[in-house]
Amino acid sequence: MTTYSSEQPDRADLDATEGPAVVIFGTTWCGHCLAADRYLTPALAAHPEVPVIAVEDGKGRRLGRSYRVKLWPTLIFLRDGVEVDRVVRPTGRAMIDAPLATITQEGPATT
Repeated sequence: MTTYSSEQPDRADLDATEGPAVVIFGTTWCGHCLAADRYLTPALAAHPEVPVIAVEDGKGRRLGRSYRVKLWPTLIFLRDGVEVDRVVRPTGRAMIDAPLATITQEGPATT
């Protein structure tokens, strides 16, 4: 089960991240988040080299607003601090595997 941290990293720190990273916005009580865990867990486990930042989102949480998150879970796929892709409410593992493959490829980030 994904553990969402109430501690929020600074957006500037995420923007300065080198290499691939995934930021997940959600909550532990969200039904969509719980349902998505069956796809998230194995997909992310297949890429242990990719840092994952799971952030509890909600009213008054600035980080989620800076990414314009509206629904949970929202996965933001970063490469060198740049958003390369996002997935909202994944309903299958392929929805997570494809952007993971993109951000783990060598080369410059694309948008």
